Amino acid sequence: MRDAYHEELDSIGDSLIEMARLVGSALGRATTALLDADLALAESVIAADEKINNLHHELENRAIDLLARQQPVATDLRIVVTSLRMSADLERCGDLARHVAKVARLRYPVSAVPGDLHATVLEMGQLAQRLVAKAGLVIATKDVDKALELEQDDDAIDALHRDLFAHLIDDRWQHGIETAVDVTLVGRYYERFADHAVSVAKRVVYLVTGEHVDDFVASSEAAGE
Repeated sequence: MRDAYHEELDSIGDSLIEMARLVGSALGRATTALLDADLALAESVIAADEKINNLHHELENRAIDLLARQQPVATDLRIVVTSLRMSADLERCGDLARHVAKVARLRYPVSAVPGDLHATVLEMGQLAQRLVAKAGLVIATKDVDKALELEQDDDAIDALHRDLFAHLIDDRWQHGIETAVDVTLVGRYYERFADHAVSVAKRVVYLVTGEHVDDFVASSEAAGE
């Protein structure tokens, strides 16, 4: 019975890793659809979000079932509760990828992003993908040091987001209000996607150490003094 119980716990972790893979792929394809005005690709991202949602719901059901049947305590309880929260973060990542694809679909047959901003948006998309891939690796390895790196990695996304906004408020902006709204939304979607990836990594720190990130860092620094 205990072996089956721990297999169920492991399967929840496997589902989280799969969700991280799927949302990373979705964002990459949504970015391509956005920049290339690829309607078919945008539609495929929108449709594929159902698979991510289904994984989220299945994981929730399994976790709740485990709580009811096994009444886990200590570390096992932390695994189940933290996994529920990570699943919610990753499901939201999937929604944000879908939002990017919807902007692409809305503006087809032209790209919603002006050519002079393509490089910035592409870089934001690639960085956000790398962040969620790293979050998936952190889930798999329970590597606290790597988890702590994600917050610093996120700084690059924030810098690009500020750069995007600087273009929007520049007096030389010539792409109109509609495009400004699109770019504002898209920039926010990437920035929030990255934030959720960071949140996943922070939850892994809590899962492993039993401490929230700020407390863990503070205690680690105090121990090193």
